[in-house]
Amino acid sequence: MSNNNPTLQELEDRIGYQFKNEDLLLQALTHSSYANENHMKALSDNERLEFLGDAVLELVSSEFLYQNYPNDHEGKLSKLRASLVCEPTLSYCTEEMDLEKYIRLSFGEEKTGGRQRKSIRSDALEAVIGAMYLDGGLEPARAFILRFILTDIEHKKLYHDTKTALQEIVQAEHTAPLTYELIKEEGPDHNKKFTVQAKVGDIVIGTGVGPSKKKAEQEAAYQGLLYAKKSKKDAGDSCI
Repeated sequence: MSNNNPTLQELEDRIGYQFKNEDLLLQALTHSSYANENHMKALSDNERLEFLGDAVLELVSSEFLYQNYPNDHEGKLSKLRASLVCEPTLSYCTEEMDLEKYIRLSFGEEKTGGRQRKSIRSDALEAVIGAMYLDGGLEPARAFILRFILTDIEHKKLYHDTKTALQEIVQAEHTAPLTYELIKEEGPDHNKKFTVQAKVGDIVIGTGVGPSKKKAEQEAAYQGLLYAKKSKKDAGDSCI
């Protein structure tokens, strides 16, 4: 875990569930890099639990959307579900419980910023769901998903296909084009970090960082959407 050595009990208090078998929770928090570094036995990391948790999350989110959006067709429900369970959204959901503090990483992964990597955080969240399902069944897993993931849906919808959504706003409101500018590229080839700015004309409306230019652009577009929504609310007319 991280240097301040948070305990499993602290995490259980945060998520509102006490594990009968805490080994399941510990495994859910074990990244493959940690298992490899510590020569743990095969399949000791969280990847199998992530696989299970992904399925549980899909079931619960599908049921939730079916019940709460009775007038939406299958295609719209699928798109909404994708926006709620995609990697950036799940990573965002971990912030409320500070899940990244409890993930067990190798020294190298820790040193290169793995604790803040969206993929690692979202995978750990799904693994916790899988562990909870094995430990207590569907109901506690469902309660966890409803509390931490299937909330603030309108906000989370912005994460899905953000570039298209932002392009539509800019085209409707402005004559200046929307562009994405790579302003920084750093790190070795196996662990690159890209920083991209989303701009309308010369105005920077969002900045994103990611392991690829595409993901950095998506993050910049998401920040641009938040900027647009705030500007529209403040001005009462133009979005940007």
